Amino acid sequence: MRLLVKAPAKINLSLDVLHKRPDGFHEVEMIMTTIDLADRIELTNLSDDTINILSHNRFVPDDGRNLAYQAAQLLKDRLDIKKGVAISIDKVIPVAAGLAGGSSDAAATLKGLNRLWDLGLSLDELAELGSEIGSDVSFCVYGGTALATGRGEKIEHLPAPPNCWVILAKPTIGVSTADVYRNLDVSNIQHPNTEAMISALNRSSYSDICANLGNVLESVTLDMYPEVAQIKDQMERFGADAVLMSGSGPTVYGLVQYESRLHRIYNGLRGFCDQVFAVRMLGE
Repeated sequence: MRLLVKAPAKINLSLDVLHKRPDGFHEVEMIMTTIDLADRIELTNLSDDTINILSHNRFVPDDGRNLAYQAAQLLKDRLDIKKGVAISIDKVIPVAAGLAGGSSDAAATLKGLNRLWDLGLSLDELAELGSEIGSDVSFCVYGGTALATGRGEKIEHLPAPPNCWVILAKPTIGVSTADVYRNLDVSNIQHPNTEAMISALNRSSYSDICANLGNVLESVTLDMYPEVAQIKDQMERFGADAVLMSGSGPTVYGLVQYESRLHRIYNGLRGFCDQVFAVRMLGE
């Protein structure tokens, strides 16, 4: 038996870091929402007790470093499952891009195997398991729009943003999240207004959402990688309503309300950036 599952990307509408925790992680406050850019995961039962990762993308590991592999292994270990699975990953979300591609693949694997193996776990149980794999996996299990706190595993659901276009541009570099956090001076950052963003979502105010986008990691990544700053400048110049880097980068996204402006921005960015996408919000 085989099963197909979509694994959508996320963007950060806001990302705040409060302090370094005793366990070495950072205490965060993030508002994330899913967008219509997705990997496709195909799960196929195997007769032997193994996990096989299949992908045509050379940047996707096919061993225990892969988060989808870790998700399958976690279910097998925790529930003493003696079944095997082939996990085929059709990669659309750019790798190491700040869009939670790997985390979403893991979440899709958890949800898909829950069905394929008839495990009967709730979404809350899957999200709790996901938190052991990575900070964004819990959010990706639920999808939609949410406030994530703790190290990202505590999820509070929020209303979806009003419908709009999202243009994403990723330069041909990968960014190490660990390096970005290492260079972050928590005592000297301008915190985004998380409450104002929650209020904007509750009121479905597009203009207030645009006004309150914020990411404390952005200035760190822009300093480390000037090409990210260049993409942000270009997106603003071409007329996006609001522009922000997602996660630890390097992907920059712009929100655009009207399709008439979309094509000009998209075509302008295609001129000097290979990976450019124009997608809709999913949000719920």
